[in-house]
Amino acid sequence: MIRIDRSTAEAAILGGAFFGGGGGGDMREGIRYANIALELGEVFIADINELHSCDYVATASIIGAPAAKEKYVTPSHIIRSFQLLADNIDMHLVGLITAENGGLSIVNGWIPAAIYDIPIIDAPANGRAHPTGVMGSLGLHKLKDYVSVQAAAGGDRGAGRYVELVAQGSLDRVDKIIREASVQAGGMIAVTRNPVTVDYLRMNAAVGALSKAIEVGKIFQKYFGDCGKIAEEIAKIMNGKIVDEGVVENVLLETCGGYDTGKIAVKGKLDRYEITFWNEYMTLEDSGNRRLATFPDLIVTLGIDSALPISSAEIKKDDRVMILTLPKERIMLGTGVKDPEILSQIERVINKKILL
Repeated sequence: MIRIDRSTAEAAILGGAFFGGGGGGDMREGIRYANIALELGEVFIADINELHSCDYVATASIIGAPAAKEKYVTPSHIIRSFQLLADNIDMHLVGLITAENGGLSIVNGWIPAAIYDIPIIDAPANGRAHPTGVMGSLGLHKLKDYVSVQAAAGGDRGAGRYVELVAQGSLDRVDKIIREASVQAGGMIAVTRNPVTVDYLRMNAAVGALSKAIEVGKIFQKYFGDCGKIAEEIAKIMNGKIVDEGVVENVLLETCGGYDTGKIAVKGKLDRYEITFWNEYMTLEDSGNRRLATFPDLIVTLGIDSALPISSAEIKKDDRVMILTLPKERIMLGTGVKDPEILSQIERVINKKILL
């Protein structure tokens, strides 16, 4: 097992923010949660091959709309969601995985892992961030008669928004219940869900994606502050493309139903671009409506001044950004984002073709 120290935690969060692709949560919160976890105990990353095939692992996540004004998720909510799940299942959990890579989401599970002395498994449900719970559910939606169990907690008690619940039923229905709970909690909620065997995890998760995020994060650390060099090195090792750099002309963002949706206009040196998002960046097109990248391809905006990834929730007019893309074939993806039926849901939200 690899013991996480503060330098490795920083690399994980930086790389996670890159693979957030416009989503994946606020990396400042990721740093805060990582520091709390390391103060509470030790955090270890385990290779999936160190576990027995019949051992059980659950998924930890924080879901909702990152731009929601009343969102309120604390470490106690994260711990509570784990306790609720553990108390309502018959199997013993030997580890946790995150639902996705992202600036905050990559540290999902670290706090309960430190408290309960269980490892984080290097097999996220998805190697990039994604908008829906089903996308991060390891293809469980394809299993006939599968019963999902999800435990959630979040919201400000003082504002009368605290919510905790355990929901059990069909995956799609339970995901909708949890999403609505996030709305009632102010916009976001901590969730621990869907125990699966290590054998199932091995076949359906993005095995090794946590290590890949750390590798990319170390590039940010090595060339700290040099946006061009960071972009160049990541594009080289990931077979990505630096599309252009320019200035954000406009941002349209709406928070509704537990999601952030909208579009971003960027005036680049070579062309003008439109990025649509549903929490994460979904499409990138130039001024001639030529499609340059489509989810689950990775679309990333790097702040030229900060040399850090900027998410859809925080990007704003007049930001100077560099746009990068990685083809989906170069990203470790879980089963949940490979299903055309699931991907077609995006089309109804952003009104653009995803299944090209």
